[in-house]
Amino acid sequence: MAHSVSLSEYPLAYLITFHTYGSWLHGEAKGSVDDNHNRVESDFLPTDARRQVAAKNLMRHDAVVLGSDQRDAVWAAITAVCEHRQWEPLAINVRTNHVHVVVSAPVKPEKVMNDFKIWAMRKLREAQLVDAEQKTWSRHGSTRYLWDERAVENACRYVVEGQGVDLN
Repeated sequence: MAHSVSLSEYPLAYLITFHTYGSWLHGEAKGSVDDNHNRVESDFLPTDARRQVAAKNLMRHDAVVLGSDQRDAVWAAITAVCEHRQWEPLAINVRTNHVHVVVSAPVKPEKVMNDFKIWAMRKLREAQLVDAEQKTWSRHGSTRYLWDERAVENACRYVVEGQGVDLN
């Protein structure tokens, strides 16, 4: 039996963040999460040089760093998927090693993030900006629910103004 979900069950928007492959490994000092550290307000994993080295040794290729043409392609893919799905992108910032998007969408945030990753990977490969077999994105990402206007405004400000030097 199909289950319908009313739009009121969804927040005003999501802050979606995902990293490029190999750019944020477990054990790094900047912190990371795993299945046991992936709850709101839970602590990050502790710094662990051995775990970081083990994660690096499991990598199939070097970490992905996005250049200008690649960032432009990712931005175009995100705007295209939003237009196709009729989602509203409120803020987008594609960095060299991660992507932030504030988006209003009447679906679960994992669907949004997965579509962003798939469409961006496809665009990068079609433009021959990454190797056909190269893994582009990290396995997971962050999906924050933004329930009120203030949270949406703060997230948009963070995405647009809180990322350091403008790359364009």
